[in-house]
Amino acid sequence: MKIICVGRNYSEHIKELSNSKPDKPVIFLKPDTAIVRGNSPFYYPDFSQQIDYECELVVKISKIGKSIPVSCAKNHYNEVALGIDFTCRDLQTEAKEKSLPWTLAKGFDYSAPLSEFYSLEDLGKDVQNLDFSLLKNGETVQQANTSQMLFSVDEIISFVSRFISLKVGDLIFTGTPAGVSSIQIGDKLTACLEGKEVLKCEIK
Repeated sequence: MKIICVGRNYSEHIKELSNSKPDKPVIFLKPDTAIVRGNSPFYYPDFSQQIDYECELVVKISKIGKSIPVSCAKNHYNEVALGIDFTCRDLQTEAKEKSLPWTLAKGFDYSAPLSEFYSLEDLGKDVQNLDFSLLKNGETVQQANTSQMLFSVDEIISFVSRFISLKVGDLIFTGTPAGVSSIQIGDKLTACLEGKEVLKCEIK
């Protein structure tokens, strides 16, 4: 299983971090050891002083593919989830300043809590018209609709598959909206998809 992630895919998030708007998807990877399931807690590691939450729609690949046309991409997935891309912002900032990869800042163990998956058929919605949000200690801190993505799910799948073959079970984190901020020990995060709580994560 590969975990493919997209950066800078919502305009307001790009602005809040003072990044430049990309002309093609920004892609990075997480290892499978990043996944946390079952609403398990996140234990704050000792190698970072600033870890930010980033709530994202996650798409599970259901059909193998290579060089997939945008028009055919919808045939390669049928389930979605919500995930949190925890980011060591201090490590990422240092890496960016030195023009180094983000791997340690993004791919550290347990950096990707993940909800259960839900079929798009059961949700009764198009993948580009899904509401999702993140609450921190009961207060909404991120809220978006997937229609606000700069690059759609189908465009992401087509782009990635030019370079990396997609296999059944691969996950794509599709980017986070505005509202990103830091976590502290004791915080409680709750992610909602179409108004339903699907993921909880306590910071310890």
